[in-house]
Amino acid sequence: MILKDIWMDVKAVQERDPAARSALEVLLLYQGVHALIWHRIAHWFYVHRFFFIARLISQIARFFTLIEIHPGAKLGHGILIDHGCGVVIGETTVVGDNCTIYQGVTLGGVGTAKGKRHPTLGNNVTVGAGAKILGSFEVGDNCAVAANAVLLRPLEENTTAAGIPARPVKKDGVSLPKKQKMIIGEDDQKILEEIDGLRRELRELKRQLAAQKAGRRDGETADAGRRED
Repeated sequence: MILKDIWMDVKAVQERDPAARSALEVLLLYQGVHALIWHRIAHWFYVHRFFFIARLISQIARFFTLIEIHPGAKLGHGILIDHGCGVVIGETTVVGDNCTIYQGVTLGGVGTAKGKRHPTLGNNVTVGAGAKILGSFEVGDNCAVAANAVLLRPLEENTTAAGIPARPVKKDGVSLPKKQKMIIGEDDQKILEEIDGLRRELRELKRQLAAQKAGRRDGETADAGRRED
């Protein structure tokens, strides 16, 4: 089973990385594949409750590949970790089949409570370089998280998210109107309402200031007319 998973990871690189020339090159020279090989071995030990050995293997893999995958993470088939340096995948993370993860990605948790605290990625998910997905929630199939985005909330399938915090910008390949992009919580809504109130006050102050300036100009014109008389 492990050998089959490794072969599917090698084929995923060949299919999705235009720089890959042969399966042998991928197997021997690609650190993302090496990290996955080490992880699949470590995960076997983790599942069979040899926790110390599992963690030891994962730390050795981290040293050689600069990719940190906790042995408890559940990874699907055909995963491509492209470049890979700085990738961190937490203990309760679940990654579906045929996902692509670029360098600097963090699939992390929030808080220190036990239990499920890391994200679950569906199938065919792409996570751009430097992106962070933090918390226990689901990212649907065929989603994309843009480079350097920070995703803190679930995504429906076939959605592209971008920004900090990340919000949906495309659904089924179609750009979303700005109002739909702004999926926000109650605290964010209060802040936006306060900002709108400040904008209204600013517009009113500008109107009053313009009226005062207009009044001064009218007065100066009247004074000039009297002096001429």
